[in-house]
Amino acid sequence: MRSRAIVSVAMVLGLVAAGSAIGAPAGPGPLAFQISFASDVRDQPATGRVFVIVSRDSDPEPRFQVDVLGPPFWGKDVSDVAPGQTMVVGSGPGVVGYPLDSPVELPEGDYTVQAFLNVYTTFTRSDGSVVQLHMPCGDGGYFLDSPGNLYGTPVQLHLAPDSGTVELTLDKVIPPAEPVPEGGTCQQGNPADSEHVKHLKIQSDLLTAFWGTPMFLGADVLLPDGFDASSGTRYPVIYLQGHYPTENPFGFVEDGSNAFSTWWLSGRAPKVIVVQLRHENPYFDDSYAVNSANLGPYGDAIVTELIPALQHRFRMVPKPWARTLTGASTGGWEALAQQVYDPSFYGGTWPLCPDPVDFRFHQLVNIYRDQNAYAGVNDWETVPRPSARTVAGDTIWTMEQENHWEMALGSHGRSQLGQWDIWQAVYGPQGDDGYPAPIWDKATGEIDHAVARRWHEKDIRWYLARHWSSIGPKLVGKIHIWVGDDDTFFLNDAVELLQRFLEGTERPAADAEFHYGHNEPHCWGPTDVQLVRMMAEAMAQAAPPGADLDWSAAGHARGGATASSFLAYGRRGRSLR
Repeated sequence: MRSRAIVSVAMVLGLVAAGSAIGAPAGPGPLAFQISFASDVRDQPATGRVFVIVSRDSDPEPRFQVDVLGPPFWGKDVSDVAPGQTMVVGSGPGVVGYPLDSPVELPEGDYTVQAFLNVYTTFTRSDGSVVQLHMPCGDGGYFLDSPGNLYGTPVQLHLAPDSGTVELTLDKVIPPAEPVPEGGTCQQGNPADSEHVKHLKIQSDLLTAFWGTPMFLGADVLLPDGFDASSGTRYPVIYLQGHYPTENPFGFVEDGSNAFSTWWLSGRAPKVIVVQLRHENPYFDDSYAVNSANLGPYGDAIVTELIPALQHRFRMVPKPWARTLTGASTGGWEALAQQVYDPSFYGGTWPLCPDPVDFRFHQLVNIYRDQNAYAGVNDWETVPRPSARTVAGDTIWTMEQENHWEMALGSHGRSQLGQWDIWQAVYGPQGDDGYPAPIWDKATGEIDHAVARRWHEKDIRWYLARHWSSIGPKLVGKIHIWVGDDDTFFLNDAVELLQRFLEGTERPAADAEFHYGHNEPHCWGPTDVQLVRMMAEAMAQAAPPGADLDWSAAGHARGGATASSFLAYGRRGRSLR
């Protein structure tokens, strides 16, 4: 959750901001910014959203500092802007800022200033809607570093509310993130293969039809040691879900320089395949792996197109008992949802700190009963509702702050970085304008309960309760969940409601497992080694009589970790955001 802007600041190498004569204030008057790009940067008109980011720090670049607790920025939608044409970001209509509404609220001082343009593509979809969104390019859709977008060299300026109009130039375009196949597009690019990590990308017929343009699904495949030497062996699979990956599955490195990699190459690890899925889309770095009105049939595409292609290429056991799921946070919700919505296709799920699984606790919002998402209201006081907390209980940021940050990043739910926007796109219906129907007013937080009622099918606890008689028999013993009881984003509250329901199930009883880390934040749970061991053991135990279990000898026969024996390891958690 929310990891991409935060993590990117930590991961991306900062560039030294260069001073420039361009950008010198033009004279007295309200502070505003005039932005343009030349034809040698982009020779076609652009539609999208233009930004100005202002920071007291020059390293990293201001665009990589954009976050809920980051520096001020302002955004504005623009349409068909030609090379040389100016775009003005000031106090005029259409400009949305965060945390300052207008540039004239900026205190006088010295700043590093950067302009940015998020370029949109027009999609004419099969549902008849026409929408404009940024097309990711094999990069996870982190638009502030996404190929095709334009940005300016940071400039050092002294600014004041009366500095007048400042000229900024978009003088650079972001190149493709991965090698582009000869004659192909950047969406088809893949990271380079290594001995144990391979990559696969396919064009999805289902998603291409929905979006009206070629759409792709990818996977990073971690092979067991000795895979190439055992040409007749088929292997069970652990499907690992989460945000668009920036590293190999479970952080594996070929030189064995971390604990997981050392174990994977040691001969003690079970011979299983780990598949990390890549399904970025125009709304987010991840589709949530389900079918949805706004993103299209990602759930069907993964099950009927991507997984069969993986099974064909990598000698996987094509049976439900040999397919298990795990993931944390966003990936935790996906790992649970895929099991629930396709109960016969997968053999078990091990989610960590899943996103809200009961919308009576959509974090702290009951979307069905609360009137306002941002605050609790009574006769005398309005109390801001937190969205993130420390274990000690301090508020990190509020619901209103996070949603207003998203609102400045993009109109119509197009923030691309925002957690609330992607939940709205995945869980809810399409609006009359073709974009996701707002679950609440982004400015005020007032909840639209007609839209909330249409979220029911993605409310996992509600869905289970509604369909338990038909899907319950297929889920017995398959659900194993971990969460800290002081989860940073209050996700433990919804998990507890799910546990209450599953513990009350009959005909059949769910036989689900729930583990809580006392005073543990987002995302507490087993280590990667523990997780793989217990999942491999579960698959070996579920295998039918006569199944080839040679793959399990290294891990299962030498003492794997079951869910119950995990408790003996103590509460050694890790942050998986």
